[in-house]
Amino acid sequence: ATSVTPPRTGRKLPSTLTEAEVEATLGQCDDQERLGLRDRALLEVMYSCGLRVSEAVGLDLGAVDLENLMVRVRGKGGKERLVPYGKQAYVLLVRYLEKSRPFLATRLSQQAVFLNARGGRLSRISAFKIIRRAARDAGVMRRVSPHVLRHSFATHLLERGADVRFV
Repeated sequence: ATSVTPPRTGRKLPSTLTEAEVEATLGQCDDQERLGLRDRALLEVMYSCGLRVSEAVGLDLGAVDLENLMVRVRGKGGKERLVPYGKQAYVLLVRYLEKSRPFLATRLSQQAVFLNARGGRLSRISAFKIIRRAARDAGVMRRVSPHVLRHSFATHLLERGADVRFV
């Protein structure tokens, strides 16, 4: 019996949020304030595109195609892909770029889309904190991370009939 390999144990499915929890989380950012508008745009783009946190904070202005509602994302291993985003993400992204980003930008900002309060590129840790705070404020009792948001995006697409190969 020692030479027999046991069967593999099943892998646990990743944690996801319901659509109502996602909506509540996204709605927690006060988009009437500069940083709140940035936070809301960040969360909408991440959820709408299913981006990893590093992909979202790594977005440059030249990678955002407002005309065709697409972003060019550099993912793991430097692989580049074009990802569509939704109308809500478009509306918030345009509002952020017009009304908030110019006030946050400094000489150091260069081409980063999402900026911190001092004008530098938003960090992965800051984005993580933004997501966690928004989920907590929405009453989501589970631990929420950028990856949970990403898995929620994929799960919601599949639930609405998207082809698994596309997702």
